[in-house]
Amino acid sequence: MDLTVLYRGPLASCDYDCPYCPFAKRRDTPAQLRADRAALDRFTGWAADASQDRLSLLFTPWGEGLVRSWYRRALTDLSHLPHVARVAIQTNLSCRTEWTADADPAKLALWCTYHPGQTPYDRFLGKCRELAARGIRFSVGVVGLPGHLPHARRLRAALPPHVYLWVNAAEGHVYTDAEAARWTELDPLFPYSRAPHRSAGLPCRTGESVVSVDGGGTVRRCHFVRAELGNLYDGSYRRALGPRACPLAVCDCHIGYVHLESLPLYDVFAGGVLERIPARLPPVSAGVRA
Repeated sequence: MDLTVLYRGPLASCDYDCPYCPFAKRRDTPAQLRADRAALDRFTGWAADASQDRLSLLFTPWGEGLVRSWYRRALTDLSHLPHVARVAIQTNLSCRTEWTADADPAKLALWCTYHPGQTPYDRFLGKCRELAARGIRFSVGVVGLPGHLPHARRLRAALPPHVYLWVNAAEGHVYTDAEAARWTELDPLFPYSRAPHRSAGLPCRTGESVVSVDGGGTVRRCHFVRAELGNLYDGSYRRALGPRACPLAVCDCHIGYVHLESLPLYDVFAGGVLERIPARLPPVSAGVRA
């Protein structure tokens, strides 16, 4: 079967300290880092052995994974497995990019977020250009805060034309039509992010062909529904897989609502759901790329 797995281990440390980040950050102790490494190694071992399935894997750590050697190695190794269709990770791109030369560029993909004030603009842009030169699939995005707009415009103008720049609605921010229009000039798909999507009772691929896994192997339908389906490592989760409606009132995160069957996003992002790359780049306003 085709199975998409979102993995989030215990790693919570990050080299950035964004004030708008919804994730609770801590400084991981050496023991916590060892536990995270062991959990990731176990997951990677499961994925290597799960050749009965066609796997698509997205790593969504609470912290920054690619500054840790075990995440870089895991993505590299997984990219070479014949039954892995895609392996991707969410990252702030603070790490070096040389490691990607050892991965299969047809399988590896990065979901990169630019955080103004946390890293120099030229450094981030330079790494984007390095990825493009290496033929690595990646998208780039920003959080749609008012102060980020000039940075986002500058980045969109400098990025290679084939790189999609997405905009995430800032948590808790209500956008006026004028504000939303400015962000939509940069990212024509921003309207999907602008407000939470009603999801209660609607069909969703999570729990059927998409699951979430934590460091202990507990399987849930997604990161946002706490009910357990079973455990990855004893195979008990497989008996629980099947079509099911969403039990939550709304879904407001891209990694959740992209799987709603009531939205057309599997067509919009066909071939790039995990790394948030549209099948066809939406045209941006004429002056934005100038």
